[in-house]
Amino acid sequence: MNQTLIMEFLLLRFTESQILLRLYAVLFSLIYLVSIVENLIIILLTILDQRLHTPMYFFLRHLSFLDMCLISATVPKSILNSITFTDSISFWGCVLQVFLVILMSGSETGILTAMSYDRYIAICRPLHYEVVMSKEVCVQLVFVSWLCGGAFGVLYSVGTFSLNFCGSTVIQQLFCDVPALLKLTCSMEHATINVSVAIGICYGFSCLVCIVVSYVYIFSTVLNISTREKQSKAFSTCLPHLTVVSTFLLTGAIAYLKPTSDKPSIPDLFMSMFYSVVPPTLNPVIYCLRSKDIKSALHKVLWTVERSGLMER
Repeated sequence: MNQTLIMEFLLLRFTESQILLRLYAVLFSLIYLVSIVENLIIILLTILDQRLHTPMYFFLRHLSFLDMCLISATVPKSILNSITFTDSISFWGCVLQVFLVILMSGSETGILTAMSYDRYIAICRPLHYEVVMSKEVCVQLVFVSWLCGGAFGVLYSVGTFSLNFCGSTVIQQLFCDVPALLKLTCSMEHATINVSVAIGICYGFSCLVCIVVSYVYIFSTVLNISTREKQSKAFSTCLPHLTVVSTFLLTGAIAYLKPTSDKPSIPDLFMSMFYSVVPPTLNPVIYCLRSKDIKSALHKVLWTVERSGLMER
């Protein structure tokens, strides 16, 4: 059957038990709400507090927005299917899901690379920081990140859905995923998607090399600092970003580089879901726990809200 005749796909249901499906829906609904609230708080704080109008928090604001979009691309549909006990997703809904996941993942990789460059300039070349990390440069780095993510989103979507799909329409995954979709195609040649994957690997590897090189210079500079206090301050600004990078790249690599099976296990399904759930949920927590500026801004906003409430009474 040609892919133009396919009106919908069927997503995999991880269990047939309605009780477990309800528990799954409740659990991931809570995780989704927590993630959205956390990232919204980061965005609002970095906009409202003048002290957070710096390049680092400018990138963090965009990272939080990307995290909200990434988790929103997959989790709500999975929750809805669990509540209604259905498995279907429309053809164009599947196209949109693939596009958004690749767009947000590619853009987030670029933003994380820009953040590592920002930390490198701040610690290794502090006297040139304001000149090098000007507002124009920050905007350009964010624009390039979004551009790369958008280009990969288009390439992967066009490459995947230009193929012919035959037989089964059951995607062996909890959301529309490129490796799982390729299992359903009957096209012998995957030239477009193969080229897209090759370019994506080069892009991801290039970003990883840039991040690693930045942190090699950062740690060598920090270890040469004479005072423990300055060392601690430098590490406190770098460790959250390094943790976020490790979490995002590790979960993404496991989800996309592990061999795909015809009948994935429950751990495989959850690992793929965690790829779009864990980073968006943990990133705000990691940055808030390690950033005194974020905690100070949050306390200031809460104090202002509490004070205004008392005045109204």
